[in-house]
Amino acid sequence: MTLRGRLTAAFLTVVLGPVLLGAFFVGSTLSAVDRGRATERLGLAAAGVRTSVDALCQQLRAAADAVALVADPAARSRAADQVVSRGLAAAVQIVDTAGRTSYATLGGPAGPWQDCAADAATGPVRALAARVRLRDPAGADLGTVAAAQPVDPAFVARLAAVTGVGVTLLDDPGRITHTTEDREVRAAVLAAAREADGDRVTGTADGRYVRRVGPSPGQPLPLVLSVPGERPPGLYAALVGAVVLAALLAVLAAWRLARVTTRPLVELAGAVDRVAHGDLTARVPVRSRDEIGRLAAAFNRMTRETGSYVAALTSSRDQLRGHLTVLGDTLASTHDLQRILRVILHSAIVATGARAGAVLLLDGDGVLVGQCVEGLDGRWPTGDPADPATLRVPVGAGVLGAVAATGEPLRGRWEAVDPPTGEPSCETYVAVPFAAPRGAEPRGGPDRPGHPPADDDATESGALGVLALYDRPGADEFDDGDLVTLRTFAGHAAVAVENVRVHEEAQRLSLTDPLTGLWNYRYLRESIRREVERANRFGRMLSVLALDLDRFKDVNDTWGHAAGDAVLVEFARRVRGEIREVDLAFRQGGEEFVVLLPETDARGATIVAERLGSVVRDQPVRVEGHTGEPIAVPVTVSIGIAVYPDHAAGGQQVLDAADDALYAAKAAGRDGYRLARAPDPVPTQEIPVVAAVSPPDGLPRAGAGDAAPVAQGGASSGPHPPRQSRGR
Repeated sequence: MTLRGRLTAAFLTVVLGPVLLGAFFVGSTLSAVDRGRATERLGLAAAGVRTSVDALCQQLRAAADAVALVADPAARSRAADQVVSRGLAAAVQIVDTAGRTSYATLGGPAGPWQDCAADAATGPVRALAARVRLRDPAGADLGTVAAAQPVDPAFVARLAAVTGVGVTLLDDPGRITHTTEDREVRAAVLAAAREADGDRVTGTADGRYVRRVGPSPGQPLPLVLSVPGERPPGLYAALVGAVVLAALLAVLAAWRLARVTTRPLVELAGAVDRVAHGDLTARVPVRSRDEIGRLAAAFNRMTRETGSYVAALTSSRDQLRGHLTVLGDTLASTHDLQRILRVILHSAIVATGARAGAVLLLDGDGVLVGQCVEGLDGRWPTGDPADPATLRVPVGAGVLGAVAATGEPLRGRWEAVDPPTGEPSCETYVAVPFAAPRGAEPRGGPDRPGHPPADDDATESGALGVLALYDRPGADEFDDGDLVTLRTFAGHAAVAVENVRVHEEAQRLSLTDPLTGLWNYRYLRESIRREVERANRFGRMLSVLALDLDRFKDVNDTWGHAAGDAVLVEFARRVRGEIREVDLAFRQGGEEFVVLLPETDARGATIVAERLGSVVRDQPVRVEGHTGEPIAVPVTVSIGIAVYPDHAAGGQQVLDAADDALYAAKAAGRDGYRLARAPDPVPTQEIPVVAAVSPPDGLPRAGAGDAAPVAQGGASSGPHPPRQSRGR
């Protein structure tokens, strides 16, 4: 700890210690007083509850006695009605010795009735009742008379009004039956009541005090009483504010005292640190003529003289770095990555005086692969020196692998390791990593079916690659200045890689559907034109499938658009799984899709349509329902099939023919496919093509003509021309 820190800490200890102790004493005293008052109030309320319940039981018992004293059964029934009409009881029930109800007043509370003489409630309490024995003039037992009063919210409210506290009635498992508590505090009161035992008072987090009353002999109701605390609302906030204010004042006073005492020494130490980090403009104000003042003057003179020497030495290098920055900005504007990396590597070698160098990028398997090299003749570990890709170093292995794994640059003298790591041999080296510019996100398709995983080639350190230089004339090691220069070139390399990836990603996004990952309508127009031209040129057939999910609107209306999106994504995944690599799948819009089957005749297209219909129909799509539970949604698809050139003479015409066939499949009851009808007359084309004669069964086959000796088949007929990967 610094001298200023020690002085500040000592002052704060002396000042803040008594303040904290006083605040603690005031807070604890007020809490104890508040708890004592709350306990007293709850004790009085508990006595009032017992008295009220006991008075009610006595009233009910008197009502039951009044009915039992009437000897005549008819008069006894009238007496029971009079007791109820006078409000002495809510209901009267007369039961004979066999347990049968001989008479009961109308509108009585629901059972069970809790007997006032019971020790505790055995279940939910609906009413309190007092029972007396019914005897004839000779003393024989005729049954019982019960007078009851409902235990309802009004009853609980009367108890709360009598006692002046919150009252809660529980049932046997400990759940709330009736309560006068606000909804905001019910859960806290119930939790505190579970911890209360006997006459013990417990507290809640919001400052209320809780006590349980009963069940007990003469008071069988399980009740919970609560009162709010009487602490001032802002007590603790005021105490905390007072402590914070005192702390702020103490800190200000301590800071002022320590600053005045140690300011000259702190200024000198700070200036020394700045000079140690390369800031030769640091100066120390001379505030006195004592020893510290003379030391400050000598320090200022030393930094001025040193700065003049360093300025002359760094002028030429600063000019070089300025030119390199302009070069880097220019290189970052092109998308030829290999050319950019070659220019960056060559410029780095010239700027540092190195004899050789290499640029390596991280691939998807966690291996650094050489992109361009220079001056490595005779240093190459294995393979063909003319091919940079033969330079491969696993992440974490050797110098280059360690730089990529840790994200920290390395420099020094080469030490051979066993087994070899595949790096070039050298005497000295310097290697720096480069990563995507700050704020750039990893590029690539979203992580869902149909897209490749996010282009996250970076390691945990964030590195995309490594720029390494080897050997200097005279076997001198690379210094910190070379490291700074190489970092600049590495930054340009990172910008170049990111720009290329952004460009590629923009191209991909412009041609794919963001939800399903299939090609979009824009690419469909381009692809149908290209495929028709290819079929025209080579005398082949092109089949077009128009697909539409049946009753897809019902899915959105029933389960929501999120479920509909999930169905579309799963449907696209199944389509990709049933077509070849050369086939192209598109999302035309909404639930409408198109599949192009190059070099496929009508028979092959119907085979694909049958497979697609089966794989969609046989496996319901599982989506998340409104309640969060997985729901199996049955899905079917209608498919229209058209073949070029049998059904149309151009790209748009064959799409229209497939759409017409799709509408026919819909009209035929859905969940099926229809082949487009051949136009009448048969369409003609201006450019002659090799004839493709259809067999008598009406299903044309690719390669059936004499001039196109290609093996016949279904969806796999004919050679496969190169294509981009499906769905990208």
